[in-house]
Amino acid sequence: MILACGEAIVDLVPSSTGIEVAYIARPGGSSFNVAIGLGRLGAPVGFLGRISTDRFGRMLRSHLESDGVDCRFVMPGAEPTTLAVVQVEEGGEPEYAFYGEGAADCMFGVDGPPDAFPDEITALHFGSISLVREPGASAFEAVMRSEYGRRVLTLDPNVRPMLVTDRSAYVARLEGWVSLSQVVKVSRADLAWLYPETAPDAAADAWLARGPSLVVVTKGIDGCAGLTQRDRVEIPGIPVVVADTVGAGDAFMSGLLAWLQSAGLLDRASVRMIQGDALAKALEFANRAAAITCTRVGAQPPSQSEMG
Repeated sequence: MILACGEAIVDLVPSSTGIEVAYIARPGGSSFNVAIGLGRLGAPVGFLGRISTDRFGRMLRSHLESDGVDCRFVMPGAEPTTLAVVQVEEGGEPEYAFYGEGAADCMFGVDGPPDAFPDEITALHFGSISLVREPGASAFEAVMRSEYGRRVLTLDPNVRPMLVTDRSAYVARLEGWVSLSQVVKVSRADLAWLYPETAPDAAADAWLARGPSLVVVTKGIDGCAGLTQRDRVEIPGIPVVVADTVGAGDAFMSGLLAWLQSAGLLDRASVRMIQGDALAKALEFANRAAAITCTRVGAQPPSQSEMG
């Protein structure tokens, strides 16, 4: 089982334009989206995080359960659900404004660390705002450190610059998480923000040198690249009519992990040995999942049947 660790929040997505804008409440959060995507692709998956018991929280948990995500690791919280107001500009990356100081997702760990994980969990995925907002960020990092060397750790920083108050401190901490992870996925846009004076390809090479077995860079319409110590695989983008790109990176991550898991490559020994042909297939599958998501409004990853 893959355990997606992080935030479950609500995205407020605009449904109209003009002075008075209407919003639709959609389930979201990077780790939440990855869990949903894995469930829809038929991968065994659970979710680790703190979810509010308010109306939005109940909606989030219901979505997890309906898509086959194991919720036994969910920690309930009386705090409200974080709201993320989404702004989508044509041809650009979605922008987010977060409202959730002291909300349930960032209070993960206040009741103590999670119980020991059962042996069925072979991989844990981390990322995005759950590794930024305290006190939950430190609690999730503690889980990463306790599981390092025992299970596959995967990471997608999915950077939200508006939440980063000290860039240099965040970059240093992020590089520590990269060193703990075996599979790292990062967008070209994230690398450009993290290292504005370094070419994204060079930044990805530097991350690979920190210890991961696989670093994947997503490049929007230009596709993606996968880097290992032996291979570099480039996969072109898939032309689609884009509704928006909300959740596309998370769909890519869930597609990548689902493919590796189904191929028997998501354990500590196997992921170190992934070869060029297998990596290309994994990236093509992940690319297709992201492309399908881009044809829909909001974070709506594809099901196994839609992937063909």
